Amino acid sequence: MRVLLARMDNLGDVLLAGPAVRAVAARADEVALLCGPRGRAAADLLPGVDRVLEWCAPWIDPDPGPVDPAEIARLARMAAGYDRALIFTSFHQSPLPLALVLRMAGVGWIGGISADYPGSLLDLRLRADEPGRGDIPETERMLALAAAAGFPSPADTRLRVREPLPDMSALTGTPPGERGYVVVHPGTSVPARAWPAERCAEAVPLLAGAGHRVLVTGDRQEKDLTARVADDAGVDLGGRTSLAELAAVLAGARVVVAGNTGPAHLAAAVGTPVVSLFAPTVPAARWAPYGVPTVLLGDQDAPCKGTRARVCPVPGHPCLSSVTGRHVVAAVEHLMGVAA
Repeated sequence: MRVLLARMDNLGDVLLAGPAVRAVAARADEVALLCGPRGRAAADLLPGVDRVLEWCAPWIDPDPGPVDPAEIARLARMAAGYDRALIFTSFHQSPLPLALVLRMAGVGWIGGISADYPGSLLDLRLRADEPGRGDIPETERMLALAAAAGFPSPADTRLRVREPLPDMSALTGTPPGERGYVVVHPGTSVPARAWPAERCAEAVPLLAGAGHRVLVTGDRQEKDLTARVADDAGVDLGGRTSLAELAAVLAGARVVVAGNTGPAHLAAAVGTPVVSLFAPTVPAARWAPYGVPTVLLGDQDAPCKGTRARVCPVPGHPCLSSVTGRHVVAAVEHLMGVAA
């Protein structure tokens, strides 16, 4: 049985699909994961994935190009030959556009979560977002779809990445398998979810003053931000790691401080506790770090609640600007006590 799984959005969303991927892999002969370019690096890290297929969905990507018939045809060719497909989506996404293309590709059985009438596009229509059921963590939402399709949840439903991870001890100063520092990750893919840079820069010397060695991480586009935040009190690793290398850095941390962004889920995937600076533009019950000790900071009842805004709609960004460096130090100390 060759199974095609799809999760078409970002790094964190792909990482959250990991337990459902493992559930399918336990009973399938081959598992391919179809993802968008923003999630590809995470897809490459998931246990249970035999093949990664990359395609940018214009109905999901936040900065899509025009709909191109040649690209739709290319997707259909990529999907040809699979026996079954499961389309993993969030509550605000529809599986139906992709299901139509998969039908055109000859996929004989397709499952998805859909509030809309799917007609003949879905063989399994799961309704996981009915009123009154409350918010379902993204990981559990995807596990529910896999289970309904005949792939029961694994005993261990925590997030995971492929091992072994790279040896980053030369960069971090901590031997593999040990935890010796705090990571602050100031960047986010969406501005509305970012803890203000001045607050990040405030937290690093306070953490250092409390006796913690602090590493500041970020990608190449965030190097100016990480340099500002690290300054003289932290170690600036901005732009110095691939995603697998970042996973190894996070695995060596005692606690990770991050917003609602992919590296927070990557920290959870390597078992590291997270201080989650969470803007309520999306529900924390769905997207908070899954399966690890977490302290959630940020006003979850701020006016931006539930707006899914990419740029903060409230002057002053009060949901996160109200969180101080001292709040973060206290949260880090709490998590270290829990893990001790």
